Amino acid sequence: MMAAWSDRVGRTGRFLWSGWSGLAALSLLAALWQFGHEVYGDFILPAPLDTVRAMGTILADPASWDIAVLTSRRAVEGFLVSALAGAALGLAAGYSPATMRAARPLVTVLLGVPPIAWIVLAMIWFGSSDGTVVVTILIASSPLVFVGVAEGVMTRDRSLDDMARAFGAGPVRRLTTLGLRHVAVHLFPALAISLGTAFKVAVMAELLANVGGIGGELARARANLDVAGALGWVMISVAALIAFEYGIVHPVRAEFERWRAAAQPWGVKR
Repeated sequence: MMAAWSDRVGRTGRFLWSGWSGLAALSLLAALWQFGHEVYGDFILPAPLDTVRAMGTILADPASWDIAVLTSRRAVEGFLVSALAGAALGLAAGYSPATMRAARPLVTVLLGVPPIAWIVLAMIWFGSSDGTVVVTILIASSPLVFVGVAEGVMTRDRSLDDMARAFGAGPVRRLTTLGLRHVAVHLFPALAISLGTAFKVAVMAELLANVGGIGGELARARANLDVAGALGWVMISVAALIAFEYGIVHPVRAEFERWRAAAQPWGVKR
């Protein structure tokens, strides 16, 4: 038990330490942002510090937290539904080549239709409600998860399946100990992209469907020509995305991919 906890603490420490590279990338983005501000001026692109101040002013109002939570809830609900549906269908298609061949044109069609078109259709079907946001996220995100899971299943090492079968492992045992661990390598990058898509589509759907949330606040900022306020709400949306991705998706991924660090001493990668 102590060894397991020590291993988990070590992985957490490495994960937190790797955040320095992320902060360096964000600092580079802020420098480019400041350069754009100095070139184009406040009306086109407010300074990063002015945007941070606008973000602080927004968050000083308790009602703004409710708005951010509303958008985050819709995005996460759509993400969970799309992740479950895409993963289940991807597993089924990966183990059935005929199903995969039939599904590929459908995935191409779903990915080829822009999300804004699905938003318009969802508004007609569900009106101005949460269903519009969730359904649009489902259609836009689930094909990404589907493709990742299906490709993971199709590229698995079948000789390992044969070896496990020779040692008496049944289909469920082989799936949980071999198949899912290999699929996870393809699944979690798809989940990260799907989560980002969920937040983007949620804000877009809120703006067009007029159902409140951060999208509604962006519409209000556009009407008032409040560029700093609009960027402040965008930063709040991105902060929520980062919190969910690095607070939930990546820790779960670390648990599934413990085998990657099995032969690596502390801080050394081969």
